[in-house]
Amino acid sequence: MDFEFSDEQRQLREAVEGFATKEYTFDRLRAIKRSGAGWDPAVWRGLAELGVTALNVPAALGGLGYGPTETLALMDASGPSLLLEPILTSAVIATALLRQFDGASATELLRALAAGDRIAALAHFEPSSRFETRWVESRVTPAGPGFRLDGHKAVVAHAGLAQVLLVSARSRGEAGDAEGVSLFVVPRDTPGLTLTEYLTVDGQRAADIRLDGVRVPESSRLGGEGEALAPIEAALDVGLAAVCAEAVSIMQALVRATVEYLNTRQQFGQPIGRFQALQHRVADMTVHLEQARSMSYLAAMRCASTDLEERRRALSAAKVVIAEAARFVGQQAVQLHGGMGMTDELKVSHWFKRLTAIEILFGDGDFHLQRFAAA
Repeated sequence: MDFEFSDEQRQLREAVEGFATKEYTFDRLRAIKRSGAGWDPAVWRGLAELGVTALNVPAALGGLGYGPTETLALMDASGPSLLLEPILTSAVIATALLRQFDGASATELLRALAAGDRIAALAHFEPSSRFETRWVESRVTPAGPGFRLDGHKAVVAHAGLAQVLLVSARSRGEAGDAEGVSLFVVPRDTPGLTLTEYLTVDGQRAADIRLDGVRVPESSRLGGEGEALAPIEAALDVGLAAVCAEAVSIMQALVRATVEYLNTRQQFGQPIGRFQALQHRVADMTVHLEQARSMSYLAAMRCASTDLEERRRALSAAKVVIAEAARFVGQQAVQLHGGMGMTDELKVSHWFKRLTAIEILFGDGDFHLQRFAAA
């Protein structure tokens, strides 16, 4: 299949790539990581001006109304720069989730997300869920005119940056049931909500969230009672496809950097890239990269499918192939660069760490292989 971006999609990709290359240098990335802030608000404003924050918001609400293919172009352009800003968390997953709901709360928040005035993060996975989207133990109970939330959410990306959290909680049934999960808009500073922030292996920021008697009004619930799981799974699948595209772009950057290094590193009076054994290793890296690229296209085309089984099969197949490729390409790149491949001063190590995080994000290869077999 010949997969080509449209002129509009190419323009989006070129604009984001140009911005990231100019404004998000490797030195700036390292400075942001050392600062402890976890992001740069000026970069976020720049991305908003490019339309990144509005990409998946409906046009009627001030967005661009784009979909998975444009998201693939975005992640392909931004991936090698390793932006720490919450593109995946807020501009992709949160907007993909909110646009599935009607009502004033969702509409108002989508307008703010499109303008870049708000950041939202989905707080869904829990310590014992192990990638299983149906495993929700957090509880919601009626409390006066509103609701009370109690529970524990784990590894919520960019929770400390988000002004708004989209929190799932079970109103009926038991953990693992397909029905009975509701979704709530919860301001981060709501009493009873506590965050424990930390750095992940790739330098991103995440948090564990405790909900102890958190009170929210009735208007905070999105959609009907117990009907939120399907929209949450749909949004996470959009996020999975996006992170597959990001992984491919990083692998491409690693292959290029490795080839450049092999062609400049001298040993025995010649570039080590002339050694056939190393050429074979680069060839294997390229094969894994191209297989992963094809699967990322499949994931982008299937992530919005209304056929749940078809969508799950395609996305799980993509994640299995891309997780395996990410590990192989990352490890080979580090080994071929020698000891310096793991130093903080070389971007190769930062790419490798991000691929390591992506490998387990939304489920590792073993999880998705089992899900693919079951489907």
